[in-house]
Amino acid sequence: MIPRQATRYLAGLPALLFAGSLAAEAQLPSTLAMTAYGTGSTGYAQMAAIGSVLQEEGVSVRIIPGDTDVTRMTPLRDGRVDYCACGIAAYYGSEGVLMFSGPDWGPQEIRVMITAMGPHGQGVAIAGDIGVETAEDLRGKRVAYVRGADALNLNMEAFLAFGGLTWDDVERVEFPGYGAAFDGIIANRADAVHTAPSSSHARRMEASPRGITWAPMPPDDEEAWERMHSVAPYFQPELVKSGGGINEDNPWQGSNYPYPIMVADASLEHDKVRPMIRFFIEEHERYKDGAPGNTGYALDYQIMKWVVPFHDAVVEYYEEIGVWTEEMQAHQDHLVHRQQVLQEAWANYTGDNPPSDESEFVAGWMEARAAALEAEGMNPVFR
Repeated sequence: MIPRQATRYLAGLPALLFAGSLAAEAQLPSTLAMTAYGTGSTGYAQMAAIGSVLQEEGVSVRIIPGDTDVTRMTPLRDGRVDYCACGIAAYYGSEGVLMFSGPDWGPQEIRVMITAMGPHGQGVAIAGDIGVETAEDLRGKRVAYVRGADALNLNMEAFLAFGGLTWDDVERVEFPGYGAAFDGIIANRADAVHTAPSSSHARRMEASPRGITWAPMPPDDEEAWERMHSVAPYFQPELVKSGGGINEDNPWQGSNYPYPIMVADASLEHDKVRPMIRFFIEEHERYKDGAPGNTGYALDYQIMKWVVPFHDAVVEYYEEIGVWTEEMQAHQDHLVHRQQVLQEAWANYTGDNPPSDESEFVAGWMEARAAALEAEGMNPVFR
């Protein structure tokens, strides 16, 4: 089962005192290619700042911006880059769902190298003039649904589940894009949308006549978190202290998940991954102030038990610096086995003359996928 709370290892360990000896045995690559979000994004800014430090070490860094989850993941799938600084689509790709459920994709055997888990938060911005104080209070309210934004809408569904609601319990208002949803809220055509408190759109809502509020998500409400995790198991509790309508004196006890999530294919050579995880952890002081959110790559922010397994070289590194436990290994083994079950299910499904119509193909795959996971006692999550 996915844990309800983030499992983080607190840094400042004596074990890191011998990390210098590791540096000598691990050589950074001469070239590094990765994909990331678009050039105006936080993820791209982070990769650019980290790339500048890597270039000081003689590494030639190439960052390929991608506007969509598919364009960011495609070069990784095709072996044209070693890493993708992805969003939560990394998890969807690992599971072979949503935009990765079609015949050109299926479950990807990807592994985490490192994530950034900053204190920025992810949640639902709610108009401040409708009297919502809890997630359950959204019942009957107008909730934004962004066409073509599977991940965004799934996150909204997960928040509704936290409040014991579904899409059937609210008025779904469709918008053609993410920005348009905020325009709709400000114009009083909708009441809530999923976003990051730090986003410029949340600040726009805050400055509008309607204002902005965030429903609390108490970390000790185990039933609510269990409902949320049944839809989106990647969320974790987070105390957010800045953003639209949020500050140190008025924090929001909310939710979060890592961004970016830096992933590689499971087959990427150890001698490529090992020096990279060493660099990210041991050289954090050199790049942590280079871009907003870079503090989130520190060892104490790493979630050691999450929803996508680590690359084997990362596990090896964590073992050697003394932060890896038997409980973490058991969770890692469970996730690796889950990937193997999905890989086998995909091979069986695609090898058995699946439907040529894409919608029928996806429906058949989702059914086969769920059956394979349930046969192993695993929760399919997606259906």
